[in-house]
Amino acid sequence: MTNRLFSAYTLPNGGIIPNCIAKAAMEENLANAKQQPDSALFALYDAWAKGGVGLIITGNVMVDRYAMTGPGGVALEADSDLAPFTQWASIAKQNNARVWMQLNHPGRQVFKAMGGKNLAPSAIALDLGKHSSMFTQPKAMNHDDITDVIERFATTASMAQQAGFDGVQVHAAHGYLLAQFLSPLTNKRTDEWGGTLENRAKLLLDVVKQIRQRCGDTFDIAVKLNSADFQRGGFDVEDAEQVINLLAQYHVDVVELSGGSYEAPAMQGRSADERTLAREAYFLSLTSQLVAKSPIPLMLTGGIRRKEIAEQVLDAGFVMCGIASALAFYPNLANLWQTQPDFSPTLPRVDWQNKTLAGLATMAIIKRQLRRMSQGATPQTNDSALWSLVVDQFKTKQRTKRYRHQLGITND
Repeated sequence: MTNRLFSAYTLPNGGIIPNCIAKAAMEENLANAKQQPDSALFALYDAWAKGGVGLIITGNVMVDRYAMTGPGGVALEADSDLAPFTQWASIAKQNNARVWMQLNHPGRQVFKAMGGKNLAPSAIALDLGKHSSMFTQPKAMNHDDITDVIERFATTASMAQQAGFDGVQVHAAHGYLLAQFLSPLTNKRTDEWGGTLENRAKLLLDVVKQIRQRCGDTFDIAVKLNSADFQRGGFDVEDAEQVINLLAQYHVDVVELSGGSYEAPAMQGRSADERTLAREAYFLSLTSQLVAKSPIPLMLTGGIRRKEIAEQVLDAGFVMCGIASALAFYPNLANLWQTQPDFSPTLPRVDWQNKTLAGLATMAIIKRQLRRMSQGATPQTNDSALWSLVVDQFKTKQRTKRYRHQLGITND
């Protein structure tokens, strides 16, 4: 067993992360009406910064305000006011943590109620059974759409660098746009952006290439990648290995491995192809084969909540251990492990038969804790799943109405 968890880690570019515990990204929905961070997000990140993690990765920041994973999300574009983002970075870095902004484009995973853009590699709608009507059929992207997205990622990364973030993490997992291009289930294109895995990976590679050219060699670039989609015929662990090898040419500093999508929420411990996931460190057994071969340092996220499991992740060869849900309930978990190494957080689990609603309720409970911290209150572990879901749906409707009004969106 190692004590590397609280040792500093030096990135390939020379940057230093003070310990090997990372706050992985969670969806917060706490931005203001202008899609900027303000006092709510500042208070939340103040709690995490004081909690002792070595790396803080923000919740996903959108590269296009008309393509959002949900209302209350943050967007950073060429014309955005940088002042609140500069303050956000400063607060997150106050305890010497390294801070990365996660960049994302949802592609087809845009809720119908949001309106705006609904783009994808191919015009294939989400299949969520009886809940499929929550999304619309996306528009297959043309060349101009693709060029625009690459430019947006590079611009947002450059803006993040100007605001004082140490790096960015490009989100190419969980069924969002870049993952949609990677998966043969969602990418049926016959042009240079589809077909072979190398072609399906071209959008991700071009995004990373442009960010590296724009931001230089000392700026941290990470990629969040699915180890697998957990859907039959989808992106799988052998594909992940190839994509990691392709990314190495652009000097990516860390690849974070996760898994799943809206259709198969493996990141919540649920697969759709009947593969059994562990109750903790969901993807450890699946991804351990990647560690020995990877030319890029790897980080693992997914259901980790105990120190001994975090140490197992490092012993398996990962350089960072990513924690999300546990830090929504115990923002000071890293500090607690320093004095109480056997501390094991109790996290609520929603075991409803309807997997889609169970996933939404799980997220609702987590977002409720983030909201509490954003108001200076303490998280709770005994919230009702049903009531949390009802409250979240109500708040989401309010924020959706505000979002559509703010952007003048009238389409359905």
